[in-house]
Amino acid sequence: MDIRKSIIEEIRIFVAEENEACSMGAVWQEPIVGFADAKNEYIGRLREIVHPDHQMPEEVMADAGTVICYFVPFAEWVAKSNVGGANDGCGSVTNMSSPQWAESYELTNAMMARLNEHLIETIHNMGYEAKTAPEAAVFYRDEVISHWSFRHIAYAAGLGTFGLNNMLITDKGCSGRYNCLVTNLEVEADSPKKEEACLYIKDGTCGACMVKCPAGAISPDGFDRHKCYEQCLKNAAVYTGFGSSYAETTENDAAPTYGSEVCGKCIAGMPCAYREVK
Repeated sequence: MDIRKSIIEEIRIFVAEENEACSMGAVWQEPIVGFADAKNEYIGRLREIVHPDHQMPEEVMADAGTVICYFVPFAEWVAKSNVGGANDGCGSVTNMSSPQWAESYELTNAMMARLNEHLIETIHNMGYEAKTAPEAAVFYRDEVISHWSFRHIAYAAGLGTFGLNNMLITDKGCSGRYNCLVTNLEVEADSPKKEEACLYIKDGTCGACMVKCPAGAISPDGFDRHKCYEQCLKNAAVYTGFGSSYAETTENDAAPTYGSEVCGKCIAGMPCAYREVK
């Protein structure tokens, strides 16, 4: 049995079945999957790259061998809905996210939680174990950062390269969501991609995300996550009916919110949203 292929197929089938049952219609495209060596050199540097307290695979599972990462792209209609503005309730078109984008975001988070449970059971039936990282459920609002970065681990698993918008751009673009599991499975690992997917980083062209960001959080000098989060909180104050993006809070959260902390303007309508690899 080819375990890699089996896991990829399990993820593909699960997302397809969830799509059929989704109340909004088909929200997702076919996912892509990568496998990172838990002892990958890049993963070993995450406490330097992301945060000094970034959780490591061996802290999630003592005998960690592989981190399974997957990216589920949104259907193109979801991103297109977010290209323009949204009504702020007073008849004005603003820089708010579209309600379809906010709802799809929350539906995806919930779907991925179910998918992880399914994968954990599937891997257990194969004779191995898998776990989600506890820190994956916690967002430190005081620092505006997570201590478990799906995107950075997905980079180590060869799913894509980072763009100017701080998104990981895969062969299927960056309009979607990432997740991952730590397992003691030992399978052939993927390697980080070498070719830059971001047009601005690659040759200085594009830069559209800088123009579209309503918070001014993107510049050639870097990404300002605090400005980005301020915009996400504006959306969370409006979109309170779809769920909470980050249900887990910390004792240092001065004002935890309940709502969809989303934006997505630096993704929707960008060349990198649905990248076509020639």
